[in-house]
Amino acid sequence: MYEREPGIERLYPSIFGRMATRYYYLRQLRQAIEDVIRDFVAKSPRKLVLADYGCGNKPYEPLIAPFVEKYIGIDLAVNKIADIHISPEGQIELPEKSLDVVLSTQVLEHVVNPGEYLSEAHRVLKDDGQLILSTHGYWMFHPDPTDFWRWTSTGLRKVVTEAGFEVIHFKGIIGRSAMGLQLFQDGITFVIPRIARPVLAMIIQPLIMLFDKLPSQAGKDQDACTFILVAKKRVKQ
Repeated sequence: MYEREPGIERLYPSIFGRMATRYYYLRQLRQAIEDVIRDFVAKSPRKLVLADYGCGNKPYEPLIAPFVEKYIGIDLAVNKIADIHISPEGQIELPEKSLDVVLSTQVLEHVVNPGEYLSEAHRVLKDDGQLILSTHGYWMFHPDPTDFWRWTSTGLRKVVTEAGFEVIHFKGIIGRSAMGLQLFQDGITFVIPRIARPVLAMIIQPLIMLFDKLPSQAGKDQDACTFILVAKKRVKQ
């Protein structure tokens, strides 16, 4: 389930490969994560300890590892490549204020209680720590093993703020009309033979790219397929 090869395929998708129907989206998500790592991690005057909270097969470790002192993968006990496991009660097996950065990519929509998940991230972060988080606005149902939530831009800001964070960076990835094409493609993808899916992707993916560049997509920070944010831990006085 968590072998490394699919992680690399997610990081560098091919229009002809297994992730062809996610080609443009995965490239945009990777670019957004690279931008945030460059601006909020790589420029730090000291080397940071970063934990990937819900690391899966660690697809973004190659982007992050060169800029941190230590990269830690955190996940459920079934993930054998995780460095630290989450307890059955949902607690990270780390002491308070032990991390500089918590990274959470495409995890929040899958957790049973987003507030508790974010509160645990807050607990293990140092007082000047940062949360880097991405999750879906619009997306098809994709249980892994569960799938509970989708977020508006204001709803995501609200739940993160209520968990004790101050949002300092917020960006939408893929606007409404382009995402409509992605959902249209997904509506066809899973009823056609697997061998035909790259052909469908070669037709639809360029259209998604084109529509995402239109001026009408300028409001994607408010209405998008996926949102990525950076938030500082807010310390009680």
